[in-house]
Amino acid sequence: MTPLPIVAVVGRPNVGKSTLFNRIVGHRAAIVEDRARTTRDRIYGDADWNGRRFIIVDTGGLEIHPGDPIEEKVQEQARLAIGEADVIVFVVDSIAGVTPADLEASDLLRTARAPVLVAANKADNDKRELEAAEFYSLGWEETYPLSAAHGRGVADLLDAIVWSLPPESAEEIARKRRQAEADEWASDMAAGRLSHVLEGDAEAIELTADGGSDLPLAFEEESQSVSIALVGRPNVGKSSLLNSLLGEDRAIVSEIPGTTRDAIDTHLTWGRTDIVLIDTAGIKRPGKVASGQAAERYSTLRALKAVERADVAVLVVDAFEGLTAQDAHVAGFVAEEGRGLVIALNKWDLVVEKTGRTFDEYVDAMRGEVPFLDFAPFVSISAKTGQRVGHVLELAVDVWGERRKRIPTPELNRIIGAATLRQAPPAGKLGPPKIFYTTQVAVAPPTFVFFARHANQVHFSYRRFLENQLRAEFGFDGTPIRLIFRERASGRAVGSDGRGRGGHGVSRPRTATAGRSGRSGSGTGPVGKQARKGTSTSKRSPSGRRNPQH
Repeated sequence: MTPLPIVAVVGRPNVGKSTLFNRIVGHRAAIVEDRARTTRDRIYGDADWNGRRFIIVDTGGLEIHPGDPIEEKVQEQARLAIGEADVIVFVVDSIAGVTPADLEASDLLRTARAPVLVAANKADNDKRELEAAEFYSLGWEETYPLSAAHGRGVADLLDAIVWSLPPESAEEIARKRRQAEADEWASDMAAGRLSHVLEGDAEAIELTADGGSDLPLAFEEESQSVSIALVGRPNVGKSSLLNSLLGEDRAIVSEIPGTTRDAIDTHLTWGRTDIVLIDTAGIKRPGKVASGQAAERYSTLRALKAVERADVAVLVVDAFEGLTAQDAHVAGFVAEEGRGLVIALNKWDLVVEKTGRTFDEYVDAMRGEVPFLDFAPFVSISAKTGQRVGHVLELAVDVWGERRKRIPTPELNRIIGAATLRQAPPAGKLGPPKIFYTTQVAVAPPTFVFFARHANQVHFSYRRFLENQLRAEFGFDGTPIRLIFRERASGRAVGSDGRGRGGHGVSRPRTATAGRSGRSGSGTGPVGKQARKGTSTSKRSPSGRRNPQH
């Protein structure tokens, strides 16, 4: 990863550090609540001001003697952020004025090697801006009154941050030069000042000479980072797994459930692959979330959002407790979102009297309880001892590749044609459906369109049969497959639930523990005589519409 300067936002609890962090990164990356000690882990975000990029870090409140085991670890995280920072933003409360906690925090910051900028937050008007002058007594010349909630004065602080950053590295200068060249090239292409022919492409030059001026350009796809979300119930070891993979205490680990609150993104290089690991808060049952604190509701929401923006989700399960209904609920949400899935059985070291068959027996039992997860690979790990934690990333990267697999249309139709000859679809009310043609229309997740007669009569069991044929022939391990059935005559799409629709549906068995119930797929929508007879003629009405004549 290209090294960028780091700016740490620090201060005592409940002064608005997370609000300022969200203001600078441009979106709500950190949970904000009018309650002290909401932020616990270090939260990193990318920022750009006046052409200068940097990484900004939100931290928990600085306290000398917090008197709480979790808060002790919060202080460790904040001190790590101070130690790695190139610039420190010391946030104080202009309404409360200078407090003893501010004095204690300032004594700690005097030992930091990085320059310190004092941000007097909550200065919402001119009077409070004048009152913020008392913070000059802390001893730093750079003090900026601002309101993070309303954006007042934040631009002046950002100017000071950019001015205080160390000189740009050679890597950053090269990146900016490449970006400027790419922008110039795109501008020239949009203005028509560049040829559509790639240099040295003799065949393209010959075709252009024959009049083919609209030839597509063959670009190589830029290497994308693999986004992997660690999800599961509270206290199953997600943060421990993150720390074990990174080899450092990146996230706070405690036996107290609900320790993690924010979704924490961490970049990691795995071989030749750039990976973004997302540690999430434990996803509780809806009833507990609704009756809990606001921070818990926000934590659950951030965890679900993390699944939506991830490529692959690693469902961490407590092997000692086994697969619970809430685990199945989380897995069902991952599958419905079309994300890849790896199931990690954590705390495997606590399982006693293991034999060579113990893991297989565990997996068989879990697949029997939740058959809609039969596509997901399992791995047994111990985040505490580091046992097989590397296999988690190996499987996740493999699943990422399976989600992007493309099947040639001729090969796809050969497999589906052989499958339909071997086992024809069962007849519905309007007769037996017939599949004419199949093509893959998308990846991530793999999506296939089946053009058929009586598409809405294809039974769910036969859809499952076709999915199994695709998996047996082409793999698609760890990723859901979307099957869309489209009526050939009318062009009307039929989702995998058997109902006509314009969107996609996930093909999976119905289960009470999957979070959202599926459908049997035996819908009987109206089909006209034209579909039953297969022939029709039509003529235009005065309004221009076609009126079928049978």
